[in-house]
Amino acid sequence: MSDYDIVVLGGGPGGYAAALYAASAGLSVALVEKRDIGGTCLNRGCIPAKALLHAAEVYRTVGHAGDFGVNLGEGAQVSADWPAVNKRKSGIVSTLQKGLGGLLKRRKVTVVNGFGTLTGSGAVSVGGQTLTGKAVIICAGSEPRSLPGLEIDGERIVTSDHATNSDAAALPERVAVIGGGVIGSEFASAYTDFGVDTTLLEALPNGVLPVGPDRDTANVLAKALAKRGTTIHAEARVGTVEATSNGLLVPFETPKGADKIEVDQLLVAIGRRPVSEGMGLAEAGIAVSERGFIDVDTATMATTRPGVYAIGDCVATPGLAHVAYAEAVVAVQAILGENPAPVDYAKVPWVVYTHPEVAWAGMTEAEARAAGHDIEVHKHSFAGNGRAMILGDTDGLVKVVAARGGPILGVHLAGPWVSELLHEGYLAVNWEALPSDVGALIHAHPSLSEAIGETMIPFSGRSLHG
Repeated sequence: MSDYDIVVLGGGPGGYAAALYAASAGLSVALVEKRDIGGTCLNRGCIPAKALLHAAEVYRTVGHAGDFGVNLGEGAQVSADWPAVNKRKSGIVSTLQKGLGGLLKRRKVTVVNGFGTLTGSGAVSVGGQTLTGKAVIICAGSEPRSLPGLEIDGERIVTSDHATNSDAAALPERVAVIGGGVIGSEFASAYTDFGVDTTLLEALPNGVLPVGPDRDTANVLAKALAKRGTTIHAEARVGTVEATSNGLLVPFETPKGADKIEVDQLLVAIGRRPVSEGMGLAEAGIAVSERGFIDVDTATMATTRPGVYAIGDCVATPGLAHVAYAEAVVAVQAILGENPAPVDYAKVPWVVYTHPEVAWAGMTEAEARAAGHDIEVHKHSFAGNGRAMILGDTDGLVKVVAARGGPILGVHLAGPWVSELLHEGYLAVNWEALPSDVGALIHAHPSLSEAIGETMIPFSGRSLHG
């Protein structure tokens, strides 16, 4: 039996963040992980997916080199070397894995490989040994969901986990993506940019990003995808998928009627579900919802069993790596008795790494109106932004929602590199800044961030270029 201050179950973003933060506070920590440190985000999700998206961006940019006056030479053809793309992606993942492993070692975190389960006494059993701690933090993560009757085989019918770790010699020529949410939209964007014949099937009325962002920004992405060749079907109900001699036959129905398409691969991207089975939660007296999420008090991330906490994708909070980081800090501070500031989930930053990118923090216009706010809304397009024109990437806008005469309630962006622009808006929303405060600040010229300043100034009743 080994005694620690904290035993962490799961080595994903929440788990390794909890381990590192606790170790930096002088606590002894054991980190239990059945697969690779870094979890889904580093190994099968965020990092490899964004590496593939950036490769798609490079492919798209090189294909339009002539627009910038760059001649590739007579007869030159742009092609995607899929094994090389994957090799680069895997290299990035490997480098980050090694760096993370080294950091855990330097912080003297004990890493235990294996599947950990809770015992009735609240200890952790793994690989024939028992780990005890003054506290346990569960960071069990999540896994892709599927549809009834769809058997994921990892080759023709795949999830995002397979798509980010494909060892195929080439991309499929025809792909259908079921689900127009964040994951589905990102893969549809990447596939389309690589020249794959891509069809996006979404069950909800808005085919692209139907839940989450402001409709104005989501519509920018929908129009851009359609313009680049993505076929989008909203309110699409997928029927029984059949194998054919040439691939898969995917039938679906929309308000326009029944249809079917033949594809080489079907990507199921309808969301993720928490991993909470087989961990001994019931035996340890930890309550779990009908959907499989571990019940917690979000003020401290404490479960229904004293001394046991849960964070990340296995709790019903936004499934984002950076949210898991923040929850890790809350849990460790609670264990230390430091009265942590809870995460304000209504104001966390969200990013969709498509082309164009979509990002937001705070309330959408519809949410603000539904909440009863008297609001004022201003928008500014990237079409007239000098830096966007230089980049050749002018699709998009900045939209700010504010209480009339009051603070900023939400900042919404679609366009080039808005993942990097968002944080000015995130700070403004969380600090409850007035639009006039932000509009009075100087933004460098030429820069994409000027669009944020240009959107804030009209709240004063005046404007510059708008």
